[in-house]
Amino acid sequence: MTELTPTPNDCPLPRIRADFATFNDAIDYAAKSAKGLNFHDMRGTLERVYPFSEMRQDALDMAYRLIDAGVKKGDRIALIAETGPDFAALFCACTYSGAWPVPLPLPTTFGGRESYIDQLAVQLQSADPKMLIYPPEIADMAKAAADKQGCEGIDWDEFARRPAPKVDLPKADPEDICYLQYSSGSTRFPQGVAVTHKALLHNLYGHAASMEIGTNDRAVSWLPWYHDMGLVGCFLSLIANQVSADYLKTEHFARRPLAWLDLISRNKGNTLSYSPTFGYDICARRISSQSNVAERFDLSRWRLAGNGADMIRPDVMQSFVNAFADAGFKANAFTPSYGLAEATLAVTVMPPGEGIRVELVEEERLSGTRRDLSRPARYRAIVNCGKPLPDMEVEIRGENGKANGDHQIGKVWCRGPSVMHSYFRNQEATSECLVDGWLDTGDMGYMADGYLFIVGRAKDMIIINGKNHWPQDIEWAVEQLPGFNHGDIAAFSIEMENGEEAPAVLVHCRVSDPEERLKLRDDIADKVRSVTGMNCVVELVPPRTLPRTSSGKLSRAKAKKLYLSGEIEPLKLAA
Repeated sequence: MTELTPTPNDCPLPRIRADFATFNDAIDYAAKSAKGLNFHDMRGTLERVYPFSEMRQDALDMAYRLIDAGVKKGDRIALIAETGPDFAALFCACTYSGAWPVPLPLPTTFGGRESYIDQLAVQLQSADPKMLIYPPEIADMAKAAADKQGCEGIDWDEFARRPAPKVDLPKADPEDICYLQYSSGSTRFPQGVAVTHKALLHNLYGHAASMEIGTNDRAVSWLPWYHDMGLVGCFLSLIANQVSADYLKTEHFARRPLAWLDLISRNKGNTLSYSPTFGYDICARRISSQSNVAERFDLSRWRLAGNGADMIRPDVMQSFVNAFADAGFKANAFTPSYGLAEATLAVTVMPPGEGIRVELVEEERLSGTRRDLSRPARYRAIVNCGKPLPDMEVEIRGENGKANGDHQIGKVWCRGPSVMHSYFRNQEATSECLVDGWLDTGDMGYMADGYLFIVGRAKDMIIINGKNHWPQDIEWAVEQLPGFNHGDIAAFSIEMENGEEAPAVLVHCRVSDPEERLKLRDDIADKVRSVTGMNCVVELVPPRTLPRTSSGKLSRAKAKKLYLSGEIEPLKLAA
């Protein structure tokens, strides 16, 4: 078997940082280079080399098939976003044909067949696509969801066998919708974020410029392509900025997280890779103090270790540095950022080389209340998420709707060319969050010297007796107890029989003895009380019970809903 040669980091074609009128123009230009996408198996062995030139040709053939199937400009085509050449070509085929690609998630290891079909059917109902195209391996589930919605369902191998008569392709306009992205951060799920070609290219230029993407840069990613960080940051950006990439499938990372770091080590040009906090956390936990990381890994060329998509935790980042410093990882490679699908992707990015910078903020300031001087002050480390992208304005607004000064916490608003066009077919939701060109992100934070600090989400806030509590604070407190991991705890408020609000905490329990469970519940209640000064409802639930969004983040809102409806059933304790 011939050994495959990955696409190069550089080639004679001059790099253009996403300065194109449409994404189709970006694909055409990337195809003139020798660069491309490289797909690896679970052990990091290169399985498929996919130059941008080959991807473009496949995309054109698929575009002809779409048009032959009756697809018109503005039709939606739902695509199951499996990391591989088929999805890459089909996504680009949609934009060439004038259709809007709609990336949708693969089934996860939890939830089961029926819940996946239901989830898919709800998203299909929202997007109203002409067809759903999917990997053959999940044909039974995907076809069932398509039938439920009443759209055509076909696997991509079968679709590729259809005729592809050449026709004139419609010309894309910068103001045309490029794709529809389902946002896990939106307040009403599901919500399709409509992004124009102009907005996409502007965001891709903005974060490439902010991260100084240039000579010899190469990316590694395991992030799913149905989530904005994976789709925009680790797929579309690489085409528009002509960057070669090495990919692991998300499910392979979940089974062998350190394969991600092996891949970064193996190719000496790998300089860019991004992950939410939990990815760094898993890797740091997998390394024991006896491991000789210097022999296995070489992370010295990792220039930008991007971090975003959830609350950035400095303790986890420090653990990662401690675990991998001997392998050459530099703490200043960390590049925190803040973004959301409604702004295409990035809103702010930390300048390269500045690393993780935190400010200690008194918790009473976070909750908007004056400190009780009889109690010692408690502080929380808030991570600096960087500076706004070029042409992106960020404003912190108080309850009166007016802009706050530095270090004054309020709601984060942003305005710029890469803010979304709208929520698809939902003018009411669009009007709620888009006001005079400004986007209400639903997040809380403050500015300081031109940098943005995020403190939490407004919609997740727990308000008890007029005092605001961030659920993250409660969850992190419980995580300090032995035996708990990030994602094992969901905190939210519930209404008690007397009409008052109280914090509730659902916790994954791996203890089988009823007596031990009782002790564990009391320990958790004591820990939460020590942090918040409040009594709370603690419920122990079976492992893997807490629901997650399509991007793998804990969904507190859904956990609350399932708990209140009785669908999440707490474990029995000793009498």
